[in-house]
Amino acid sequence: MRIGFISTRLNGTDGVSLEVEKWDKVLRRMGHETFYCAGELGGYAAGGTLIPLLHFNHQSILSLGRRAFGPNGDESPEQVIDDIYRIADEIRPPLRDFIRKNKLDLIIVQNALTIPMNLPLGVALTGLIAELGINTIAHHHDFYWERDRYQAARILRLLDTNFPARLPTIRHVVINSIAQKRLLARRGIESVVIPNVFDYSTPPPGIDEYNRDFRQAIGLADEDLFVLQPTRIIRRKGIEMAIELVHRLRNPRAKLVITHSATDEGLDYWRWLQSEAKMMGVDMRLVDHLIRPERTMEEGQKRYSLWDAYVHADLVTYPSIYEGFGNALLEAIYFKKLIVVNRYPVYNADIRPLGFEFIELDGFVSEESVEMTRELLAKPDVVRMMAEKNFEIARQHFSLEVLEEKLRQVLASF
Repeated sequence: MRIGFISTRLNGTDGVSLEVEKWDKVLRRMGHETFYCAGELGGYAAGGTLIPLLHFNHQSILSLGRRAFGPNGDESPEQVIDDIYRIADEIRPPLRDFIRKNKLDLIIVQNALTIPMNLPLGVALTGLIAELGINTIAHHHDFYWERDRYQAARILRLLDTNFPARLPTIRHVVINSIAQKRLLARRGIESVVIPNVFDYSTPPPGIDEYNRDFRQAIGLADEDLFVLQPTRIIRRKGIEMAIELVHRLRNPRAKLVITHSATDEGLDYWRWLQSEAKMMGVDMRLVDHLIRPERTMEEGQKRYSLWDAYVHADLVTYPSIYEGFGNALLEAIYFKKLIVVNRYPVYNADIRPLGFEFIELDGFVSEESVEMTRELLAKPDVVRMMAEKNFEIARQHFSLEVLEEKLRQVLASF
């Protein structure tokens, strides 16, 4: 089968791009041919079809988002909707060409029919799927009703028609059971849960000649406590809890290292975090300038992969307030690290019941969690046993082999 992935961005280390790479690997292993189309391409998708208007950061798309979800002003909703459809008409022809030129049998729309970061793209895809009658998997990561920033929308009818669209040739896939229940209750749409996954059959990498100097590159000594926060700097990641935890450990050698940028949702949250860290005396370092999707050299300087950071970490913090699932949590399990996790809703519903052993927060940093962290850091043998147990549970429930079986079932439904 010839299968095309369509998204706003297929590049970098965001959750959607990472998950597409896993789906792509499994589908090709199953014997299918895969193709890519997005507003930004890189890595595995570098040879795909680039359509700049698909990117959520395109100026035309950003402007429409501000008009649709910002202060009302004097503009009517009808004016905004007219412009959404006008740009959708520009997007539809190159998308149609992508499908026809590659003779696609199936398209997999990655989050573009889910969260309205690109309104015209959702509208264009809905119309095109209906027009062509093409079999479609709509892979949903974040619904608009799950995000506060989209609650004041003046275009709710358009959102409920296109995000997601309800068409006979679309099969809907969600990444957690909470989303499955809400999609059915809100829109009457049935869906299949396919959680985020990881390649647990491949042994994790370790320290090698390339990454041996990673601690030195980020200014850490061998004896420092390397606390890794492997996420973007956005409010729902709850990074203030990681700062408080490090502060309350009372370890002068503890360093909090953040791997991803602060640009996705503005810099206000990052500036506040910097103020909090300074006030609490926490050494917090942003190393996104050194991290790339893959190891590379830039102007004679090493750039490391995210895996190189995990290898060296002593403790991984994942204090998210909300997650669609939790890619970084699966990664930390893969690298067999001691993990601090906040009990966000999907964790409580789909992950915690499986029996993992983490240091848990419940929306705040308790004295119990601080003491447990301090004690476990001094007991590497206990941590090793916990990590091995966590790895085995994740392998059983969140592996590529699990993904393959679930994809077979969805493809057989057409």
